[in-house]
Formats: sequence, C-alpha cells, structure tokens
Amino acid sequence: MNFLAHIYLSFDDKEITLGNFFADHIRGNKFKHFPEKIQKGILLHREIDTFTDSHPIAKQSSKRLHKNYSHYSRVIVDIFYDHFLAKNWTTYSEVPLQVYVENFYDLLEDNYEILPLGTQRLMPYMIADNWLYSYANLDGISRVLNGMNRRTNNKSKMNFAILDLEEHYSAFEHEFTEFFKELIDFSQQKLTLLCEN
Repeated sequence: MNFLAHIYLSFDDKEITLGNFFADHIRGNKFKHFPEKIQKGILLHREIDTFTDSHPIAKQSSKRLHKNYSHYSRVIVDIFYDHFLAKNWTTYSEVPLQVYVENFYDLLEDNYEILPLGTQRLMPYMIADNWLYSYANLDGISRVLNGMNRRTNNKSKMNFAILDLEEHYSAFEHEFTEFFKELIDFSQQKLTLLCEN
C-alpha cells in the first residue's frame, strides 16, 4: 500500500503513524533506537506490505498491468489504491481529508528531528505539493506516476498507467473496496497483537 493507506491503517495513534509512514526508509532491524510504539508502527508497515503482496485481489489488480509495466505493476497498484481511498474518504473517516492530511503534516513537522534522512528529504515536497490530498483526483495521480517514472529514468513508463486506470477504473475500484475491507481487519488484529507484546 502507499502513503495514505499506511497512515490510515495506524488508527490515529501518532507514534504508530510515524513508524508506519517512514518504515520504507528503515533497513533491516535498524530501528531499535526509536520509541517502542514507533518500532511497532514499522513492524505493522511490514506486515501490511506482506499481506498486500500475497493477497489474491491485489495480485489480480497487478496482473492487469503486468504486461505493460512488469515488476512496477505492484507499485502502480499501491498508488491506484491510495487514489480510491482518498476519493472515497468519507466512507472510511469522519474527519475531512484535507483536515486529516494537514494534521499528518503537522505530526511530521513536530517530529522532524527523529525522522530518517530519506523521510526528511521527501517531506518538503510532499507538503508543498500536498500529495496526500491530491491522490483524490486523477490529475494528482497522474503527477505521482510521472514523478515515479522520472525516478526510474523513464524506464518504467509508469506515466502511461493513468490510461490503464481510466480504462479499467470500475474494476480497480471494486478490487480496492473488497481488498481494503480485509486489510483494515488484518491491520487492526495485527496492531492489537503487536501492542500486547
């Protein structure tokens, strides 16, 4: 899953949210210096990624893209799924999306000193361009895909995936909706187990 989903699946716990958000910038077990709950957020992030990568619905979404984008198809699906989460936000949260993401940006700024270097570098761009809120519309997703393509030196051709999203929009949205119900349950159960240990 992509940024917005990981933040949402932290269930409004600030320290869990931080770890769940920046876990991709942590290698191996090099997180023992963080507060305990941030460590649990990192572990939750990894559990979510493992669950997603092995889930038949997410695989089905990815398979639709594989011919054109090969191993990048999973990354693209993560971005598509964040779009559907943002677009249908009121189904999942009573807090308006704009307020929710502004609160998250405040959380990052308040904890800047403890963020991994990669997250510190990413953060100004994320906030300036309001990535999380922009996921709700196709223009925002197109910008994300263009940025990802540039980061692969234009090898991934991910910028063209917006056309796949438009062509198979209903199928991707249905798959997200069915999958995300299961992912919410899984994440809640996993977080409960992590916090018990």
